[in-house]
Amino acid sequence: MENPVAVVGGAGRVGRLVVAGLLEQGERVRVVSRRARAAGAAESFRADIRDRASLAAPLAGCSAVVISVEPGTADRGPDSPEATMYQGVRNVLDAATAGGEKPHIVLVSQIYVTRKGHPINAQGRMLDWRLAGEDAIRASGLPYTVVRPSWLTGGPRGGAVRLEQGDLGDGQISRQDVADACVQALYSPSALAVTFEMYNAPGAARTGWAELFQGLAPDLSTAR
Repeated sequence: MENPVAVVGGAGRVGRLVVAGLLEQGERVRVVSRRARAAGAAESFRADIRDRASLAAPLAGCSAVVISVEPGTADRGPDSPEATMYQGVRNVLDAATAGGEKPHIVLVSQIYVTRKGHPINAQGRMLDWRLAGEDAIRASGLPYTVVRPSWLTGGPRGGAVRLEQGDLGDGQISRQDVADACVQALYSPSALAVTFEMYNAPGAARTGWAELFQGLAPDLSTAR
């Protein structure tokens, strides 16, 4: 890409894998985190998604921004999903576009966000605020991709990957597969303006990312 790619939460477990994947693609990468540390050739910026001013320098002039942060579980305050996954996402959008740029935004969300009765929503209304953050991105007018991982697992890639839409399924997905999807979405026109869930599926054969993205339907509104 012509300009750097910022990974907000780039020191986290998924974020580090996204950073590594982008570096393999030859991109200039900015790690943006409260505990930022350089990874290989990546630049390191200490910033907080909840602090709009701290994001100004690391997000200035970027071609793309990947957001992968821990949501918190408090009912209110700085460790609440409202502060991170809603207001924090809005802070990223404001900072990343302050100079007139229109970066590709990739948001790592989660499954269940449309299922308000799920027990996870008792943790600071996590699902409600994650969905609100998704909707802010969908309404921004920017190129975007919303990735909804199922239950995250460690270790290497989990074999086959299945992408779904509609937030109806359940399952698990490796963090490496999630990171791969975030990276590859930046290079596929079929991954623009889409929201999808991710699952590992039985079998070792992996379908190419371009083919997986081509099977997705674009979002029609801000309520997916």
